[in-house]
Amino acid sequence: MTAVSVGLIIALALKSDSEKQETTPEEPIPSVNPPENQYLIGVGRADCTGPVADLPMMGYANTMQTARGIHTRLFSRAFIVDDGNKRVVFVTADIGMVSQRLRLEVLQELKAKYGDLYRQDNLVMSGTHTHSGVGGYFQYTLFMITSKGYIKPSIQAIVRGIVKSIDVAHRNLRPGRIFINKGQIADSNLNRSPHSYMNNPEDERNRYEFTTDKQIVIMKFTDLDGDGMGLLSWFAVHPVSMNNTNRMISSDNLGYASYAFEQEKNIGFLPGQGPFVAGFSSSNLGDSSPNIRGPVCVNTGEKCDYLNSSCPVGGKKACIAFGPGEDMFESTRIIGENMYKKAKELYSSATQELHGPIYSAHQWVNMTDETVPFNSTHTGRTCKPALGHSFAAGTTDGGGEFDFTQGDTDGDPFWDGIRDALVGAPSNETVACHEPKPILFSTGEMDSPLPWHPAIVDVQIMTIGSLAIVAVPGEFTTMSGRRIREAVKKELEVTESFANAEVVVAGLCNIYTHYITTYEEYQIQRYEGASTIFGPHTLSAYIQRYRGLAKAIAHGTIGELPKGPEPPFFSEDKLFNQVKDPVADVAPADTTFGDVVEQVNTVYKVGEIVSVTFVAGNPRHSGDIRDTTFVTVERFHNDTNSWEIVHTDASWETRFHWIKALGGRSQSKVEWHIPLTAQIGTYRIQHFGHFKDNSNITKPYVGTSDDFKVTKSFYYY
Repeated sequence: MTAVSVGLIIALALKSDSEKQETTPEEPIPSVNPPENQYLIGVGRADCTGPVADLPMMGYANTMQTARGIHTRLFSRAFIVDDGNKRVVFVTADIGMVSQRLRLEVLQELKAKYGDLYRQDNLVMSGTHTHSGVGGYFQYTLFMITSKGYIKPSIQAIVRGIVKSIDVAHRNLRPGRIFINKGQIADSNLNRSPHSYMNNPEDERNRYEFTTDKQIVIMKFTDLDGDGMGLLSWFAVHPVSMNNTNRMISSDNLGYASYAFEQEKNIGFLPGQGPFVAGFSSSNLGDSSPNIRGPVCVNTGEKCDYLNSSCPVGGKKACIAFGPGEDMFESTRIIGENMYKKAKELYSSATQELHGPIYSAHQWVNMTDETVPFNSTHTGRTCKPALGHSFAAGTTDGGGEFDFTQGDTDGDPFWDGIRDALVGAPSNETVACHEPKPILFSTGEMDSPLPWHPAIVDVQIMTIGSLAIVAVPGEFTTMSGRRIREAVKKELEVTESFANAEVVVAGLCNIYTHYITTYEEYQIQRYEGASTIFGPHTLSAYIQRYRGLAKAIAHGTIGELPKGPEPPFFSEDKLFNQVKDPVADVAPADTTFGDVVEQVNTVYKVGEIVSVTFVAGNPRHSGDIRDTTFVTVERFHNDTNSWEIVHTDASWETRFHWIKALGGRSQSKVEWHIPLTAQIGTYRIQHFGHFKDNSNITKPYVGTSDDFKVTKSFYYY
């Protein structure tokens, strides 16, 4: 979350005093003893796109940024590995983050289907951190505020999509091999808080060439014949190429990398289809931005203030970072393509094969009450959650509201007074614990209507041979990620089986707890430090816990780890929902739903944009839209006298805009950005949707454009 609507929080403070999957999976396949150096491997992908209209998007925490269509669909990708004794599952989903509520609901569904086969200790769920998916899948008050509550259709789509991806991977389990490789990606990330980074010890900084991690690590999955099954990778970059003006659902840059890799491997399949699965996962992306041209004052073109990222005129709102492209769509493609191309190169050249057993260690930890020993006489401790003033300032990737600025260690009596009057002042203990953070919201001391932040947090490591995946519950900064990788590696390598261990950080896993900075970065109190909710010793506490997990794995004592306090699962009647049901749809006089309002041209050249607009219903009336499409681009085949679908709304080349008007009226504008590789011929565009009439009955409709020609040139010979 890069910002928060402080006004909405204040307003709420004033005001406040699944269904089974449509497919039944096969019976669980028991672990078998595979031949030496083999694993059972299953990969799966499923649509997890939820409602695409009217709901707040999750990431920038701007409640005015509501969904208005589809840029690309969102998918969950699951990877199962079994060594004959143990099984692990890694899921990467095109969502903002994995919430505690989402994880618990997924685990409930899996238990109902598979018993104890897939559990909290062998399942890691990671969010790519796209800021262009919808919210509504949280149970803690702060997150419910920014997404207008707990929204059942939203969380159901994600739960069902994740479970279905695991179902597919489960059904596809077969013997195979796993290889790993790593390399560097240039010109794809930039540290957006260099002032904080430079506060880390000089000798530590001198060990690294860059202020962000440039390394990408990939896993290559093949069957025993060497045929590719899938790819899983980790790279540290924020999926904020699509900025906070975007209103279309989008998987952003990591999603584009997955899309490009899968399209190359799944020849002849539409996006989201085909056997090969490519997952591009988040890592320690906390301060790592894809906007590599950096921040500038948009009204003057000059550099922003280094300390607080603001401008002499316009303040922080005028200080905006830009990506490498001419617009956010091109920037998304460029950053995604950089990841895809490097992953493709590493996939082709991967020769280091993973061997050895699988382990997974998991604990629940009360992060409000962790003690960290520094030496024989001094200790540090974590705090009840709290957000600092600079949290409300946002970042150069998306600024916040009002007059908050980054790097604020003093606070503001004006805002403190408003806070005290509305939600109460933080306790002296919490203030002292969080120093030098000036507390804006003492969320750990706010519990109306429900706790504002979690206290019980998942920590988890899974290992496959010599590869360790450290599943972290939030956004670790560059240096925080480096420290935790180093600590885990040191613990594992005490045993020969983990010699030369490769450790990756998987970001935004299992529960969301905002940011995790180093102690030194925390002192600067830029956005990331102000959003480190458990205080200055948060990272030290996590390192202590993850070292404990790694030690248990290395020494074979996982069974001796305390399970820890279980997190709460609040009943739905305690969760609020501020989203209203959409009104009945109304078609203008003398029209019906699906009629064309603005027609296509008769001929287009490759590289141009086809546009057609239809009389439409609210997309929310289409219900569960997974595995469907609002759009098809179709090419006519003269030899068979039939139409072939060449693109859907999951395609990069299409854009589905829903245009809301007054009184239940709306339109759907469909764009097809014709690729240079498009075949010449006759095409048409179809739009599919549903409308709700005044009798509250929902009915389907189809709109079809005129036929049009696509040619390489307007010149004919």
